[in-house]
Amino acid sequence: MKTSNMKIFTGTAHPRLAQSIADSLGLPLGKADVKRFPDGETWVKILENVRGKDVFVVQPTCHPPNENIMELLIMIDALRRASAARITAVLPFYGYARQDRKDQPRVPITAKLVANLLVAAGTNRLLTMDLHAQQLQGFFDIPVDHLYAAPVLGKYLIDKKLTNLVVVSPDTGGLKMAHAYSEMLKAGLAIVAKQRKGPSEVEALTMVGDVKGCNCVLVDDLATTAGTLTSAARILKENGAENIFAAVSHAVLTDVGIERLKASPIKELVATDTVPLTVKTNGYPVTVLPVAGLLGEAIIRIHDNQSVSSLFKL
Repeated sequence: MKTSNMKIFTGTAHPRLAQSIADSLGLPLGKADVKRFPDGETWVKILENVRGKDVFVVQPTCHPPNENIMELLIMIDALRRASAARITAVLPFYGYARQDRKDQPRVPITAKLVANLLVAAGTNRLLTMDLHAQQLQGFFDIPVDHLYAAPVLGKYLIDKKLTNLVVVSPDTGGLKMAHAYSEMLKAGLAIVAKQRKGPSEVEALTMVGDVKGCNCVLVDDLATTAGTLTSAARILKENGAENIFAAVSHAVLTDVGIERLKASPIKELVATDTVPLTVKTNGYPVTVLPVAGLLGEAIIRIHDNQSVSSLFKL
């Protein structure tokens, strides 16, 4: 692989992941100075020559999302003005993805706004993982490489050697993801129907499928307050499920989420390190799996103009 013309930079959102990606490619992390002025404004200076380079900026737009998005935009603008040949925004987690439609009168479509801002700043390409809805790719008029955490999470679940396994979607919107996991794990499939009362409160209603005496894995793209997962887990337990686990791509957990998980029948939460785990788990078992190798492989293939579709396989 040729990496002489490639540079990897990071913002302050998740420098550990960026360093792991650079290490997996045998590259030094690009040098940049990111500071805050006393009034809170972000200031960026790229400390090395990027003229004519293929540049990748790693910055998941996790908590605090507004700070991290603005920082990413400013870094991209700085790189564009420094004559980088191509700028790829690497967003392992795409913030604001849940605001992807007008489901009420007079509300914004913020996921589209963020896409517009990224393109306006000078982004030539986007690399992301497990978008909340795949159709978000259509919000961009630039190429989008969309990776899946399923090969990483699926390998871990296979290694657990769970017998009589059923993959469960905690809501109808996640059925396609759950079906993909059930095919990968050669497991059964069930769905829990839910009704959302508010941004952090979910009421699970009923389920479709048989889980009596089965080991169950709830799969979802992200967990924040864990309301969806824990409500679904209670329904599974009421229907005779044996052991319940949860697997999510992005653990954007809050303190409320950890407390709910501790009080729920879910024995373990498995996630990836697309975002840093910033809350204390207080003894609750959260297993975080690395995705630097997967993202690094995607980056080198993008740089070499190769296909990334084979990375979707286990």
